[in-house]
Amino acid sequence: MVGVAAGLAVAGKIAFAASFAAFAVNKGFEQLRVLAAYPPEVNLKLVGTHAGISIGEDGPSQMSVEDIALSCSLPGFTVISPADEVSTGALVRAAAAHRGPVYIRVGRPKVPVIYQPGRRFQIGQAVEVVGGTDLTIIATGLLLSEAIRAWEQLRTEGISARVLDMHTIKPLDVGAIARAAAETGAIVTAEEHLVEGGLGVRVAQAVVESHPCPMEFVGIRNTYAESGTPGELCEKYGLVARDVIAAAHRVLQRKKHAL
Repeated sequence: MVGVAAGLAVAGKIAFAASFAAFAVNKGFEQLRVLAAYPPEVNLKLVGTHAGISIGEDGPSQMSVEDIALSCSLPGFTVISPADEVSTGALVRAAAAHRGPVYIRVGRPKVPVIYQPGRRFQIGQAVEVVGGTDLTIIATGLLLSEAIRAWEQLRTEGISARVLDMHTIKPLDVGAIARAAAETGAIVTAEEHLVEGGLGVRVAQAVVESHPCPMEFVGIRNTYAESGTPGELCEKYGLVARDVIAAAHRVLQRKKHAL
C-alpha cells in the first residue's frame, strides 16, 4: 500500500494512504524510507490510525508506540498529531496543501472536542490553548485533553500553567518552545508514545538549544502495554491528568531549587 501510494505521488498525484499506525509506519518503514523520504518532495500523505495504547483490547501487537520516533527520523517528513475532530479535519486539509511527505497520527477512541468549528491551524505553529506563567505543559494528540484537565486542577491550587498544543511534531514550533522556557522556566511534555524518541526528546533538544530549564516527561516508559480498555491502559501507564499534575509539581520543585 505504501509503495503504491508513493508511486502515485511520484506520478503527480496527492496520494493518501491509511491504516493502523502499527502497520503503516512500523511495517511500511522501509518503503517510506526508500520511496518517500529519499526522493525529493514525494507528495505522499500517510495516515496512521489507532495509534498509541488507547486502541485498547486489541493488544500490544496492534499498538504503535514508536511511530513518532520512526516518522520524525525520516528526512523531509512532516509529522502531525491532532488532538480532536476539529484539528484533525483542518490539519488533513493543511497536509493536502503541503508539498512533500506527511505523516498524520490519529487514535481510536472518542475524545473531547477542544476547538470550535472553523478554527484554523498552520503546520509547524503550536496553539497556545491557555496562558500561564509558572510552567508550560506541551502536549500532543490524546494527551492534550488530559493536559487541559491538569491545568484546571493546577489552577485551583494557585498554579498558573500554560498549555501548548504541539500538533506538529516535525517541524517543531521552536519559537513557542523557546518563549515557554524563557517565560515560565519549567516544561512538562505529555504524549501517548514512548518517552524515548517522542515529542519530549524533541522539545528537550529545542529547549537546550534556546533556553535550558527543568523538564519532566509524561509518556510510556520503556515498555509495551497489555490488553485492556483504553481508560484502564491510560491509567496504568501514566497517561492521565493525574500524571501530568504530578509531573508539574516535580518540575516546579526543580525550578524552585534552580533559582
